[in-house]
Amino acid sequence: MSRYFEDFAVGDVFRSRFGRTVTEYDNVLVTCLTMNTNPVHFDAPFAESTRFERILVNSTLTLALVTGLTVADTSENATANLEWTDIKLPAPVYVGDTLYAESEILELRESRSNPDVGIVRMRSRGVNQHGEVVIEFRRAFMVYRRSAPQAALRFPEPTAEWSV
Repeated sequence: MSRYFEDFAVGDVFRSRFGRTVTEYDNVLVTCLTMNTNPVHFDAPFAESTRFERILVNSTLTLALVTGLTVADTSENATANLEWTDIKLPAPVYVGDTLYAESEILELRESRSNPDVGIVRMRSRGVNQHGEVVIEFRRAFMVYRRSAPQAALRFPEPTAEWSV
């Protein structure tokens, strides 16, 4: 459900509808795109010699994926992310892990500079298929109010009647 500023209340908790399994392709792509040359993300023999004993998923992918899993419930109608803070990675993520997201709304306030938006502060965590918390963070974003012009119906009006 796409939420607007008025739809949130402090204490609301959202759990992602779906999980997302991290693939080897995901990890290699993000590692290459971010130019991260740490071999623990792409060199299996090297990774096996570390305390992780296998390739470790790039932590920026973990952050991006868990953030993405929160969007349907929280920020589909956002206009801007303002910050990510207090990022913690208490457990590793490996290729094949399935991540889920849980978020709690911590604070709401009206924007001082833009009457069309409000500011939402929340905390989120990513949980793997075993229930282990693999990431926790706080995030703030601006989200449209229902009365904002950008909140208007986005579906185009059909130019023809139904034919079936």
